[in-house]
Amino acid sequence: MAPLPVFVTPRCPVRTTLELVGGKWRLLVLHQLGAGPLRFGELRRALPGISEKMLVQELRLLTDAGLTQRHNYGEVPPRVEYELTDTGRAALPLVAAAADFGQHYLSTLQGEGPPADQPQ
Repeated sequence: MAPLPVFVTPRCPVRTTLELVGGKWRLLVLHQLGAGPLRFGELRRALPGISEKMLVQELRLLTDAGLTQRHNYGEVPPRVEYELTDTGRAALPLVAAAADFGQHYLSTLQGEGPPADQPQ
């Protein structure tokens, strides 16, 4: 296994997870790649609002961290695909849990106001 990127803090598993998949786009990228390999343009279309520069940065970070891999097929026109590694696939339950929580939270807001544990 490759050494951990310098941004990973191995002393705390929660912090490490947040450093790897935190932010606005990384979980969404992992979610999209969970269905299988995608080309850069397909990913960009699947993530409305992400800039090309941001997608490049996020894919580079996820690849450097060993969660995704990049396949350059050396064809003309160029064909490059991104897919999850085994480690990246291990993060999919985290993506599903985030989706479940988000759905629960949104249904709470739509149905009865703020969650019961928050003051009104």
